[in-house]
Amino acid sequence: MSKRNTPQRRHTILALLNEQGEVSVDALAQHFATSEVTIRKDLAALEKNGLLLRRYGGAVPVPQELIGEPTQPISPYKQAIARVGVARIREHARIIIDSGTTTAAMIPLLGHRPGLVVMTNSLNVANALRELEHEPVLLMTGGTWDPHSESFQGQVAEQVLRSYDFDQLFIGADGIDLERGTTTFNELLGLSRVMAEVAREVIVMVESDKIGRRIPNLELPWSSVHTLITDERLDVRAAEQIRARGIQLILAPLEK
Repeated sequence: MSKRNTPQRRHTILALLNEQGEVSVDALAQHFATSEVTIRKDLAALEKNGLLLRRYGGAVPVPQELIGEPTQPISPYKQAIARVGVARIREHARIIIDSGTTTAAMIPLLGHRPGLVVMTNSLNVANALRELEHEPVLLMTGGTWDPHSESFQGQVAEQVLRSYDFDQLFIGADGIDLERGTTTFNELLGLSRVMAEVAREVIVMVESDKIGRRIPNLELPWSSVHTLITDERLDVRAAEQIRARGIQLILAPLEK
């Protein structure tokens, strides 16, 4: 293949990614007999168009969590997890709500908690909070916009967070590694870790099908997590492993 045939090369990269599940810069450079610099430019262009997600040394497909339809109905399991999460919030609490569909499911229920102060890095969360009848005091991190997580990230956001202290952090995850902690497809990890540092209680909210999912990027180690809220489908052995780490595990029941 000609080195100048950039569109065809990028089309082939996507085909290889679809076939293999992930690709590396080194292997692609050898495959196309071109430089790693050229491959990195290809991956950057494909990522900019929302066709893949770069990771260290290569790329992976864009996870379904990031490309799902925004109008897709919230699953009953997410709704159950959200109800349990909101029930743990006291009146006049200072909380952080991270970006994500499970954490966002909490928003419609927050109108019954007066005097809240809510920090978020998500425009979707911020806009939903402004629709509440009893709107909480809203704080935004600001920072650099990350289109993949649809949230603000970076040093500015981290500095803003460190100016406050919070009672609770509500955060999701792309996966839960039973050995390591919460994992993510996103390589921007700094803000999540700062969120955990400035909150007295870190509450992870995930559906049970994400527990046991191995993803390379460790977001929060178990030592940073206090509580995990998931649904009743969780495997008994996985539940035992989580509780053995001193984590408060809550299995959210579906409404009957």
